[in-house]
Amino acid sequence: MKHISAVLFLSLLVSACHSQKSNSSKIKTNALLWRISGNGLTKPSYLFGTIHMLCEDDAVLSDSLKIAISRCDDVYLEVQMDNLFEMIGAMGQMKMNGDTTLSDLLSKEDYEKVKNYFEQKQSMIPFSMLETFKPILAASTLEESSLPCGTPVAMEQLIMQEAKSHEKDIKGLETMAYQAGILDSIPYTLQAKQLVNYIDSVQKGVDETKEFNQLLDAYKKEDLNKLEELTKESDIGMSRYTDILLYNRNRNWVKKLKTLLPGKSLVIAVGAGHLPGDQGVINLLRKAGYTVNPIPNKKAGLKVI
Repeated sequence: MKHISAVLFLSLLVSACHSQKSNSSKIKTNALLWRISGNGLTKPSYLFGTIHMLCEDDAVLSDSLKIAISRCDDVYLEVQMDNLFEMIGAMGQMKMNGDTTLSDLLSKEDYEKVKNYFEQKQSMIPFSMLETFKPILAASTLEESSLPCGTPVAMEQLIMQEAKSHEKDIKGLETMAYQAGILDSIPYTLQAKQLVNYIDSVQKGVDETKEFNQLLDAYKKEDLNKLEELTKESDIGMSRYTDILLYNRNRNWVKKLKTLLPGKSLVIAVGAGHLPGDQGVINLLRKAGYTVNPIPNKKAGLKVI
């Protein structure tokens, strides 16, 4: 199981777990920040690709993005993360349905392997609780602990802080309950199998830090095509669920944005893996009639904001 990280609860990095099938809409310019205009819009909006987990030293917002946030009307993330009531209510959604636990899904040998591994990692969440989580979410705690730094940070956290400093409303394109429900569409047995495979690969000496560094390097270079290429190498056995986990969400977001964009300037920040490809958000917006152009995600891009 590669590139699965959910530092912010159910901010699923399914965008980095499932590759887009089409190469017909390759991104021609390295960019994480994109300007949305045209199609009758009176104000531009901005689309930004995030990474849900990275080391603190690498977690910096560009001047271009800061200016976009300062000038926008609202900021949209995948989910409304500053809604405490939704966060609390969604906590129960982390658990598998029907009081299922990992011991129900794995052989005794595999169960003991997973249990011992989690206990050795000394997770902040006790294994007695983790074993009731949907296995993908349990695996995300392992991915976080494997980061080559002591303090992991999510870009969404920084974006929220910046938005609040300018008193901007922070909203969500979908709810946490919806995201949690998506995971129920993947058989728990398959999720559990991938969890065991992840632990097996680490115990066999596979350098997960190397994979993370490759992903981070592509992200820092704002190379969406490279990010897509790297995720295609992820053998996680869930390609049959790509429509549910990725494409349907992209289409739903663009459909919602058609009603949100007119009359307002928005900053929309979603996982970078959602941006490229024929069924990525950039291409879907273009198909809907919008002009989507890259903006240098640095000081040199300020004049084109």
